[in-house]
Amino acid sequence: MSSSFCLSSSRNSTTPEALLVQNSHLYLPRRRLCVLLHNEIPLRKVKPLSLVRLGSHGFVHPSAAISPFAEAEGEGVEDIARPDDEKSENELPGMAQAFHISSRTASAISVCIAVAAFCFPFFMKSLGMGLDLKTKALSYGTLLFGFYMAWNIGANDVANAMGTSVGSGALTLRQAVLTAAVLEFSGALLMGTHVTSTMQKGILVANVFQGKDTLLFAGLLSSLAAAGTWLQVASYYGWPVSTTHCIVGSMVGFGLVYGGTGAVFWSSLARVTSSWVISPVMGAMMSFLVYKCIRRFVYSAPNPGRAAAAAAPIAVFLGVTGISFAAFPLSKTFPVAVAQALACGTVGAIIVYRIIRKQVGHLLDKSNTCELGAKEETSSSKNIGFLSDIAGPKGDQLEIVYGVFGDMQVLSACFMSFAHGGNDVSNAIGPLAAALSILQGGLSGSEIVIPNDVLAWGGFGIVAGLAMWGYRVIATIGKKITELTPTRGFAAEFAAASVVLVASKLGLPISATHTLVGAVMGVGFARGLNSVRAETVREIVTSWVVTIPAGAMFAVIYTWILTKLLSFIL
Repeated sequence: MSSSFCLSSSRNSTTPEALLVQNSHLYLPRRRLCVLLHNEIPLRKVKPLSLVRLGSHGFVHPSAAISPFAEAEGEGVEDIARPDDEKSENELPGMAQAFHISSRTASAISVCIAVAAFCFPFFMKSLGMGLDLKTKALSYGTLLFGFYMAWNIGANDVANAMGTSVGSGALTLRQAVLTAAVLEFSGALLMGTHVTSTMQKGILVANVFQGKDTLLFAGLLSSLAAAGTWLQVASYYGWPVSTTHCIVGSMVGFGLVYGGTGAVFWSSLARVTSSWVISPVMGAMMSFLVYKCIRRFVYSAPNPGRAAAAAAPIAVFLGVTGISFAAFPLSKTFPVAVAQALACGTVGAIIVYRIIRKQVGHLLDKSNTCELGAKEETSSSKNIGFLSDIAGPKGDQLEIVYGVFGDMQVLSACFMSFAHGGNDVSNAIGPLAAALSILQGGLSGSEIVIPNDVLAWGGFGIVAGLAMWGYRVIATIGKKITELTPTRGFAAEFAAASVVLVASKLGLPISATHTLVGAVMGVGFARGLNSVRAETVREIVTSWVVTIPAGAMFAVIYTWILTKLLSFIL
């Protein structure tokens, strides 16, 4: 095949930059979108442009993002058409290719993580100092089971926070992983619950297993192993599944087989399964409305950049106020709590306003003094309906809009990552702490105290899984459902966070993973049904339905194996 040139033009550039593409066909949905196959030469002086490479097996770079400054459909980027023989997504890239590092470096990182995982437990107080060798050995094995589950949580669930940011180009994959690593670990250590119930998630009836410590110990370890196994399978194929549902399915399988039908709270299980419908539907509806609001009140404004800069502090005020009121321990007096939440929201809005002025203030000043570009490149009408298809801004106005929402998306991703580390680490360390208490004779009552070193252990496991396999599910969330830009990504994240926050406060059964997937779909639906890849959605929904039965099946098998082994050891 002959070499081709891809030209990227910009309003601020006097001459186009050339990019050599070898051994490939070239597909240009818009003049500023370049798709590079096989060999690439860095593009100079085109900071806004990101490249997507497509190989013979689908996405060669799941971390690569469509340029947030590309022009298409007035705002984003058209979906990339690929021949049928190039749509296979089974061959996912390795860690080296995802992070643009050598295979030797990737192998060294993996070896270091493995060595640390096997060595760190020897320095933990939770290993059981002063106990006999047999108990220490079992404690060591228990800690490894917990690490395995935490590793898979990092590989699968962290995409909830960072997937849309990577997909929209607001963050590179490397930036997302490094940022999430710090925030996930900090959240797990600082906000992770220090108290857990021996019967996780209210699924099993505790009295059924009273006096059967060995069986309960085996069941808890089996639940960790079973949930981790299914999460690993799902992560391999890039399916975003709920870690909570994995644990629930595992414990249901264990409870049914070894405790009978009376060992399971069926009402709790019904609430969990209902979230398969409630979560994605609510997420899709909310993101649809948020994205349409952005298009109606920002894109159709005479100066979209100025409108985006004005809308961002308002969104931050609403988000921070709601989060502060619902999640943080404010005053027990309602009026005082509301005042404190409003104060937090005001502070957040002021900070974001100053950040925006620092980042794109020069472009805002330019757009204020030169209205010609705004009049030429934005579509505004006095009679635009809420559901109307509105052409978006271009040039400097597009850069301002995406710059503002890109910053907003990074902030929301950081918050979600920190919150995820504090919340979902309990899926791994809860059963782990309960198993250690049973093994070391510290089980008393229905509550177990979780030591700080176990919280840190769970945080380390999440970070390790994110670094080694996190890119797989991030590719699905960020690229394979629908094409994302900073505005679309922000709409999805803001909608998902709002739904989870409100639902949690109202006690509705909700899954953060399912909600975010639904929110990403809702943004796609706002652009048209054809903007959502139906095949990817079918795979994801199927994985949700299979999660609980798969976890239950693995738990039964692992419990049978562990009870046989423990009968010889104990």
